[in-house]
Amino acid sequence: MSLNGRTIAIQDDVDSVDDLLIEGRIEGEIWNVDHAVTIGADAIVTGDIVARTITVRGEVDGTMVATGRVDIMNEARVTGRVVTQRFMLADGGSFCGRVEPQHLDAAIEVARHRLLETADGVPKPAVNPAG
Repeated sequence: MSLNGRTIAIQDDVDSVDDLLIEGRIEGEIWNVDHAVTIGADAIVTGDIVARTITVRGEVDGTMVATGRVDIMNEARVTGRVVTQRFMLADGGSFCGRVEPQHLDAAIEVARHRLLETADGVPKPAVNPAG
């Protein structure tokens, strides 16, 4: 699935069951637990991302939780937390935050719980497995 176009702006959560390419602006959470999320070079995401793999070429401000890996490419700008076992910061990429591989299991459990709460219509809090 693709959210193409620099002019696309979403101010809500995105829940996908397919690999996802984002090229616009999203203010909200991105849920794609078993698939890949790619943030395009012109994209801006403000919110948490939960996915199997996350590749950032644009800008992200939030917590990224990945069961596979997080790649911050040379043109990317990321602020926030990264919770994954595999992390790559390319030469030229900008990252201001923390990498917390030790919290992956807790972060995945919190994400699953939040997803179930959302399905029940209960608002979900921010991802913060470390407390």
